[in-house]
Formats: sequence, C-alpha cells, structure tokens
Amino acid sequence: MFDVDALRLLDAVARTGSFTGAAAQLNYTQSAVSRRIASLEQQAGGPLFDRLARGVRLTPAGETLHHHAQVVLNRLARAAEELAGIHGGYRGRLRVGAFATANVALVPGALRAFRREFPEVELTPVEGPSGGLLRRMREGGLDAAVVSDYPAGLPYDEELEFAELVEDELMVALPRDHRLAGEDRVDLRELREETWIEAPPPGRTTMLDAACARAGFAPRATVRIAEWTGKFGYVAAGLGITLVPAIAAQAVPPDLVLRSLGDLAPRRTVYTVLPATPLPAARTLVRHLCEAAGQ
Repeated sequence: MFDVDALRLLDAVARTGSFTGAAAQLNYTQSAVSRRIASLEQQAGGPLFDRLARGVRLTPAGETLHHHAQVVLNRLARAAEELAGIHGGYRGRLRVGAFATANVALVPGALRAFRREFPEVELTPVEGPSGGLLRRMREGGLDAAVVSDYPAGLPYDEELEFAELVEDELMVALPRDHRLAGEDRVDLRELREETWIEAPPPGRTTMLDAACARAGFAPRATVRIAEWTGKFGYVAAGLGITLVPAIAAQAVPPDLVLRSLGDLAPRRTVYTVLPATPLPAARTLVRHLCEAAGQ
C-alpha cells in the first residue's frame, strides 16, 4: 500500500518538476525527498521519474500513479472539508466549476449572493468545458458545477446528481452592418449562405447542425474558433456569424447585435451538478443558482 505522505510527495515533485522544488514546498531536505521517492519507486516496481539534467519528469508509470494520487488527495481534502462543515458549520472551501458563458452573469451573481450569506466559505471558481468539469467532479476535484448540453449533449453519469437549471436560447450574433441586423427576428433559412464561427467536437452532430437540418439545409463549412472573444472578433470583422447563448448576452460587444431565430432557434439546457454526497454549502449554492436563473 502507498502511504498518503508518499503520494503527497509524488504530487509535489510532479507539479514542481524537481526534487528541490518539492523539498522547499513541503519543508523537506532534498536528500529526504530523493530517499522517499526511491523508496516509492521500489514499492511501485520501477522508475516513476526520468532524472534530467535540470529537474525530473514523470515516466508513463509515474503518470499513472500520479493520476491516482490526485484522486486520493482530492478525496482526502474533501473529507476534511466535510468534517469541518459538520463540526463548524459553513466554513472551509467550495470548489465551483462552470463553462465559460455561465461565468458572464449567472454564476457570478449566485456566488455574490452566497458570499454575502456565508463570508467564511472560500470560493474557488474553476472554468472549463462541461465534459471536463464532469470528469473533474468524478475525480473529487469539484464540489458543485454548472454544465450544459451545448454543443453536442452530455454524457450520462449515474454517480452525479443533475438538476435542470434553465433552458437557454441560442441567438445569432451579427455585425451591425449585416443585411439582417435591423430585423427583430431572423429566419434561420435566410442564413443558409453564411459562414459560421464555432468549434464543434469532431464527428458529432451539433445543435447548429440539427437546427439547420430542421430548416432544410446544412450549414456551410465553419471557421473553427473556440474562445468567445475570438468568435466576437471574427463576427465583427464580417468573417462569419455565430450562435451566442442568451445568458451571455451581456458579454456581446457593442459592434455586434443579437437576434432571435424564433421557432427554429436551438436551445440548450443548463444543469447544476453535485457529487453523490454533496457538501451542505454546495446545496446552498445550488439554491442561489436557481434564484439567479429566475426559478
């Protein structure tokens, strides 16, 4: 069996890239770190680090053990936080994941309300794509998350607790000088010749594909830009158009306009997600998220 101190040391060496850095971080001597790692390698059955001229790097075996060590250390940290919550009320740390456009207004508004109610809870926001957030929660690295089924659905996960938060319409962003910018509502069929700015997962049908299929056409080849600031820049330059979730409308720059696509508008569902045994503070945050979403 690997002891926790050894796994913590392995993690420190992997993160710092050197025995010296890990020694300084954990208040060990470098020789002590070298001996402990050598002992751990003997236990693991082979080298965990390649010794380089400057620093070290994980071997394939080291990467495998490091992944499991992170899961164990995250679980232990969460156990300590749960105990602190039981004995001391709402204290400790709450790690909150969210996808990018949820961080425009929805999540910040909920976090502000939560902080007013529980100022002694340290909030740690984590941004990432929904699939990555779910994976991180399964590994014990998140206490609550906001995810969505855009652009191509969510994987089913019976180990996590999902609750629908809001249905979010996807609107089209156009440059202000676009021929349809003056319309209150745009018929998707009028955009059949447009270039779309998006970064769909390879080989998967997206909500844009499905909406265009309902309208009787396939979207033209897309320009692959993933970050929202980049998408907005390309649209402003007249290089294409993009879909923007309604919850991110505040982030749209003034040289663009958002228009509804009416009955043909794609819609995504936004969910809150909790682990199977959530912290009490995480459930309270979900309540604030529901209030911020207008539930």
